[in-house]
Amino acid sequence: MRAVERAGLRLSMGKYLVRPIPSRLPTGPSQTGEFTRADLSGRLVEISGWGPTALLTLASWLVLEAQMEGETVAWISTRESSFYPPDMEEAGVDLGAMAVVRCPDARGVARAADRLARSGAFGLLVLDLGATTDLSLSLQTRLAGLARAHDIALVFLTEKSEDAPSVSPLVSVRLRAERLGLDGALFSCRAYAIKDKRRGPGWSREFICHGPPGLC
Repeated sequence: MRAVERAGLRLSMGKYLVRPIPSRLPTGPSQTGEFTRADLSGRLVEISGWGPTALLTLASWLVLEAQMEGETVAWISTRESSFYPPDMEEAGVDLGAMAVVRCPDARGVARAADRLARSGAFGLLVLDLGATTDLSLSLQTRLAGLARAHDIALVFLTEKSEDAPSVSPLVSVRLRAERLGLDGALFSCRAYAIKDKRRGPGWSREFICHGPPGLC
């Protein structure tokens, strides 16, 4: 997935186009889920996908929204994985205002998130773990507690199929990233709730995005 996206198939927002579609929710009065930083704050969140999905596009949307709310954001990843800065910038993200941390492995990513979360200075922490998700339960527990204490949306990005287990039993929301090609350089990017401990699974949030110039 990362190799494909680095080849230019990553989707851009902000400058080119992003059109959110109203959330699709299962019937029932309590089903009011939204894919927003405010709705995900105080929780451990996992966005997963396998192959050419909208994983980084959805994460970029959360970063952009958090910055528009005046929240401080950090993106933490291993040295083998990262977002593509020009695409993130074209999406409207202020790269100069986002902390970027590179770690040797997934455990290092989680430990870095632990230290940043303790500061209470961040509204959104994105942990790009890739396919490696070997985190100790004690570290998971600390991260969950810090997310609640400081009202942080702590988002894990993982590369896995839907039937693979979650990165942690403490994950409150697990979302499946989906991408569907439309006409021309338009794409439908969707976050589908596989798990939501507060509202139940089944809700989704969809965006219509425009690809970068090379796809037009």
